[in-house]
Amino acid sequence: MKQAFRYSIVTILVCLLYIFQSCSKSDDVIVTPTPITPITPTDGFVPAATADIVMYEINPSAFSASKNLQGITNRLDNIKALGVNTIWIMPIYPIGVTSSFGSPYCVKEYTSVRTSLGTLQDFKTLVTTAHQKGIAVVLDWVANHTSWDNTWITANPSWYTQNSSGQIISPAGTNWNDVADLNFNNAAMRTAMIDAMKYWVTEANVDGFRCDAADYVPYDFWLQANTALNAIPNKHLILLAEGSRADHFAAGFQMNFAWDYLGAEKNVFGINQTSVANLFTTNTSEYAAVPTGKKKLRFTTNHDESNISTPISVYGGNNGALAASVISIYLQGVPLLYCGQEVGVSTTATYSGTNTINWTANNDMLLAYTNLLTFYNSSTAARTGLLTTYSDNDVCYFKKASASEQVLVFVNTRNSAKNIVLPTALQGNWTDALTGASVTLSSSLSLTSYQYMVLKK
Repeated sequence: MKQAFRYSIVTILVCLLYIFQSCSKSDDVIVTPTPITPITPTDGFVPAATADIVMYEINPSAFSASKNLQGITNRLDNIKALGVNTIWIMPIYPIGVTSSFGSPYCVKEYTSVRTSLGTLQDFKTLVTTAHQKGIAVVLDWVANHTSWDNTWITANPSWYTQNSSGQIISPAGTNWNDVADLNFNNAAMRTAMIDAMKYWVTEANVDGFRCDAADYVPYDFWLQANTALNAIPNKHLILLAEGSRADHFAAGFQMNFAWDYLGAEKNVFGINQTSVANLFTTNTSEYAAVPTGKKKLRFTTNHDESNISTPISVYGGNNGALAASVISIYLQGVPLLYCGQEVGVSTTATYSGTNTINWTANNDMLLAYTNLLTFYNSSTAARTGLLTTYSDNDVCYFKKASASEQVLVFVNTRNSAKNIVLPTALQGNWTDALTGASVTLSSSLSLTSYQYMVLKK
């Protein structure tokens, strides 16, 4: 886990310069940051180290029949049993009304809980209960823009990007007309934004942030914000950037999104049926820009993806979706599951706000995900072992090795049986890591449609 650290002299000078500049703007309301109250966690909770995180994204409106925070708290035991140690909750803040279509990323107020979800105390209870079960809680943070009826707009119009006519605009180059673009040249806005982020750490004891649209926000803001957050005493924070810029890591994020890998995996399993080699090439390319100790977040779906098409249709049914997940979990990254993926949600309507996830569907799929994550959590080699990849057009297979264990993963990416010729080094006696059965590999291996195997020795 990344250790907390305090401002460097250079960072302090930069921050003072921003504040000085903001004081010269007559239409700014200077916001005095709330003093940081040192936290002394009564539960002694510390999040998992970056390499050991198993993350789970929660969409509150689809997660339970009650569609609120209590509904999440009620299912924490199920999340724990799945093998998850970190939950990311989509935005819990009040949603704007003006020009809005109801997206939770249209934030009206940064330091409040949306009434339909419950109260601040409900959220604190969720965090406390999660910590008792060994689960970290990461909030979704929307720094790039606000709703059009956010109080900041009327109080501080210069906190927003304006066109040549002085009109506040939506983020350039997007169709996000429901939101107003924030101006990161304004130091007072930065101060208010960081203060709001600190609020959730000091008031609700959250364990970090998944930062939305991070590629749209300047590097120097993320450096300023993450430095301030990491300076909060007695907290070890998880900081995840929803973006792919290499400078996110220098700005203090431990992880960012593996968008290129997602595209490669969809091409391998989808209509294009591209070679498995593209997965390994993309993996190498993504990690070329990742410093030691940092990670890419790997997934087969998330809320954006499942609003368009669920894994069941993207990857060729339940078996294909599960096979794709095996690679994304084990190859080389921090695994992410989106709520309902583990029970095979097959329709985008489940996440529309009207329906909810059927947790009794596809129990065999739930068991498969649980077994995959249980072994992943138990094996240092599976999580952080040295990666060796092997060449085949249709079957993805690779080895992960630590000082004491080897893990060998096979995944047939096709909806038909495939045979492969095995290197001599892989032949011999292994143990099925998911069932405990003995397995002897010879010179060739046959795999049925979308079959996968996870072996160890």
